[in-house]
Amino acid sequence: MTRKSWDEYFLEIAEVVATRSTCQRLHVGCVIVKDKHIVSTGYNGSIHGHDHCHDIGCLKDQNGRCIRCLHAEENAVLHADRHLLKGATAYITHESCEKCSKTLAQSGIKKIVYRNAYPNEWNQYFLKDIDVIHLPSNKKEKV
Repeated sequence: MTRKSWDEYFLEIAEVVATRSTCQRLHVGCVIVKDKHIVSTGYNGSIHGHDHCHDIGCLKDQNGRCIRCLHAEENAVLHADRHLLKGATAYITHESCEKCSKTLAQSGIKKIVYRNAYPNEWNQYFLKDIDVIHLPSNKKEKV
């Protein structure tokens, strides 16, 4: 049996974190790691004390994106000690939206590894100084 790479290991943890998501549209998990230690985790879900999508439905914008939830990357950054984010790696189940890309870049994240492509035309502008790696799964993804 071959030992998993660190990237695969932390992406699988991000997939477990995503199971806590309260959004019906998409379950996303994020694990922020520095020096092979987990700094923070986050999943997409409603603001503390607010209704959850799985209880009352998603609140979608004109593009079909759920706006009720904070994204996994936002929650991971919000729950981390700021000084630990500089130079860290974010492992995410899905490619970041442009807002989360800006959040990760501003926080000092230097590497992003993601599992599922969720392309957007804007990330090229916001992630230009960050090492971004798409590491698709060998498993069949549920849609």
